Amino acid sequence: MNKQEINLNDFKLHEGDTGSSGYQVALLTSRILHLTEHLNQNKKDFSSRRGLLTMVSQRRKLLDYIKKGSEERYQQLIQGLGLRR
Repeated sequence: MNKQEINLNDFKLHEGDTGSSGYQVALLTSRILHLTEHLNQNKKDFSSRRGLLTMVSQRRKLLDYIKKGSEERYQQLIQGLGLRR
């Protein structure tokens, strides 16, 4: 699996932004990709798998929140991160 790098600065609304929902989705996506790679090598690491499922669920909730607010911003975020939905 090729490692996809995500530039978190592209998703900031302003300098010092760490709390906007778009930035949080990008950060979660970065952590999910890293953990997925870890789990491909360590197939029996079930506690990390549970953490991964929690992060995926949190990202899904944030994406639903963004979509409810602005469909255009949602589409930009999905395309910027390369997510399928």
